[in-house]
Amino acid sequence: MVPSSANKQHIRGPVLFFPETYTVALLLMILTMLCWGSWANTLKLCPGYRFQLFYWDYAIGLFCGAIFWGLTAGSHGSAGTPFLTDVIQASGTAILFAMLGGVIFNIANLLLVAAIDVAGLAVAFPVGIGLALIVGAVSSYLVHPEGNPLLLFGGVALVTVAIILDAAAYRRREAKAKATTTRGIVLSLVAGVLMGTFYPLVAAALRGSHGVPALGPYAVSLYFAFGVLLSTIPANLLLMAKPLDGKPPVIMSGYWDAPFSWHFAGLLGGGIWCTGAAANFVASGAHLVGPAVSYSIGQGATMVSACWGVFVWHEFAGAPSSAKRLLLFMFIFFALGLVAVALAPLY
Repeated sequence: MVPSSANKQHIRGPVLFFPETYTVALLLMILTMLCWGSWANTLKLCPGYRFQLFYWDYAIGLFCGAIFWGLTAGSHGSAGTPFLTDVIQASGTAILFAMLGGVIFNIANLLLVAAIDVAGLAVAFPVGIGLALIVGAVSSYLVHPEGNPLLLFGGVALVTVAIILDAAAYRRREAKAKATTTRGIVLSLVAGVLMGTFYPLVAAALRGSHGVPALGPYAVSLYFAFGVLLSTIPANLLLMAKPLDGKPPVIMSGYWDAPFSWHFAGLLGGGIWCTGAAANFVASGAHLVGPAVSYSIGQGATMVSACWGVFVWHEFAGAPSSAKRLLLFMFIFFALGLVAVALAPLY
């Protein structure tokens, strides 16, 4: 596969899986959405396992996934710089952008999980993910303005409404919803802002900024994952010693006593998330797409997660009819928003 000259100026690195057409780029963004919305299912395979312990394997799996995709999809293209060469030749500034993006994402991810434990899904998701979607779309568009702004931000608004409806449905499902606390709201706000600000850093590494050479998507994935892995050590140790959900401190011996299947589930979860990230970074480099569109469609992962909960885990079995009606409207708004964002690069 050989990219068009317009695409070559936006991205470096082998292009075996680089999208030549918008249709292929859209499929990659949908893959991102599916991966980012599905990885958390692996935690359900570890009943009673504290999230902090699961997260060690998740971070390792994410890093291993970046190496795997770099050595496969990133090393056997018909043109461009091989993955390892791209990694070695990367400028210090591009590496810093990618790693800092991983650090910020990782802290946001940990805070969001803590917010869910403190305030419940009905508060954490609309505040955290909704704010992340808005901040991420706007900031990414300001850095690289591509796509029809009316369709893009109109679609983002529709998806945000869908996320709010999703949270409201979960709240109706719970007989005794968790009380909203100031701590839970603050954690959600901080997580949302951080989750929305990591992607412009990734875009800067992918496309270059202020004379900094662009870095290939697979090399960006590796340095991003290294940032996640590196920041997990102090951040997760702190959350183990002082959990934000009010539960007792987490003892590291629980990690070593866990069965192998739980460790494998964590590694698999990280690998799934990294697969979505690599697909997203590749799609973001396409000339027609741009980071704002790529990020916005990827954040539709919330709806994918809701689908798992409804159709696979049967979380709404026995829920009141009002909750199920909210879910119906949620899927409608999500579909409309996704179509609008997908059409933004074409008009």
